[in-house]
Amino acid sequence: MQVNTEPTTVTGDADVPGGAPGGSGRRPPATNDAEKAAALRRMKLLALSLLIVMAVIFVVAFALQKHYPGLEYVRAAAEGGMVGALADWFAVTALFKYPMGIKIPHTAIIPRRKDQIGASLGEFVETNFLSEQVVQEKLASADIARKAGAWLSSPGGPDRVAKEGAAVIRGAFKVLNDDDVQAVIETMVRKHLLAPPWGPPAGRLAERIFADGHHHALVDLLVDRAVDWVRDNQETVNRLVTDRSPTWVPSFVDGLVGDKVYVEILKFTRAVQSDPQHQVRQSIDKYLKELAQDLQHDPVMIARAEGVKAQVLGDPEVRELASRTWDTIKTALLGAVDDPHSELTIKFKAAVHDFGTRLLVDPELAGKVNAWIGDAAGYLVKTYRSDIAGVITDTVARWDAEETSQKIELQVGRDLQFIRINGTVVGALAGLAIFTVASLMFG
Repeated sequence: MQVNTEPTTVTGDADVPGGAPGGSGRRPPATNDAEKAAALRRMKLLALSLLIVMAVIFVVAFALQKHYPGLEYVRAAAEGGMVGALADWFAVTALFKYPMGIKIPHTAIIPRRKDQIGASLGEFVETNFLSEQVVQEKLASADIARKAGAWLSSPGGPDRVAKEGAAVIRGAFKVLNDDDVQAVIETMVRKHLLAPPWGPPAGRLAERIFADGHHHALVDLLVDRAVDWVRDNQETVNRLVTDRSPTWVPSFVDGLVGDKVYVEILKFTRAVQSDPQHQVRQSIDKYLKELAQDLQHDPVMIARAEGVKAQVLGDPEVRELASRTWDTIKTALLGAVDDPHSELTIKFKAAVHDFGTRLLVDPELAGKVNAWIGDAAGYLVKTYRSDIAGVITDTVARWDAEETSQKIELQVGRDLQFIRINGTVVGALAGLAIFTVASLMFG
């Protein structure tokens, strides 16, 4: 049975004493509590009106049935309708409150058993909705990877991800304390850079470099600079010779000796420059290779390397390094995320778009991502489902009993009123049928 109640507006709670929730309407759900309350009042009025109509019909038919025997059937129908209406009013009302304020056993079920209902609801949700298998099957059917790929590869997807990512980075920098971060960096530098000895790893690295001949370019550069310096500093060479010559040597002899020394030095450096196999070059190679071995195995050389490390990176230098490192990272990241045209932002957007496209065109990657999501969700549900369901139980437990009853009645009360309406109609038909059968059998 469908009843149109839209034109009616009621401000009071018209009902039999004690009030009654209920109903099963077909109109769309109300958008707020005020509309739901108004709809509930209308349905209560309708159910009460049907009861009053049945009562009036019963009184009239009962008074006139001796003069009009046919009214006996009407009286029986009205009587059955009243019984059905009152019985269903009692049943619906007993869910939310004591009928007419009388504390009848097994009434006011919701306010009295609020905590048990909350616990049962939490257990029901945990068992039937927070099952690892249910969650994984639902996620598998949703194909989240492809949907995410379609969004990430759309024109606005990468921009939105970059925008939200920038907000996260800015928020993280606001939350992080500079001193704490610098202390962490300093600790990491001391643990991973200063604590291990420098000699052996530096020796192993140098050994590989020298074995492959990568140092020859540096030797060539040094030899070239030496040749250039000698060529451009003849006067300096002559002056050095003169300064170290005995005072009794004539000056012209100093000049001749200085020129000779300069020419020999220039010839020597040019010979080193032009001959890759020159003895000086071989001596340099031998020295460097021996140095690499000493750095790895000679305790004296290792100790000297540690001394150099201590001089270069003492406490003040380490703190300054940590401070500069953090300031550089922070400034660079903040500048990059705030600039939509920065290289970091552009490359990040490109990477997001590329990942989204791959999710769409690569079934294997999409399958892996879906599997990862399913496994992660399954783990979370398996591990924390009791805690999640406990939110329902704890929330209901904190509610006031009367407030809980009102909340639930507001949500479902309008629909429950159709129980009263149907009870009135079914009771009337049942009363009429019973009286008709009795009249035919015993009339």
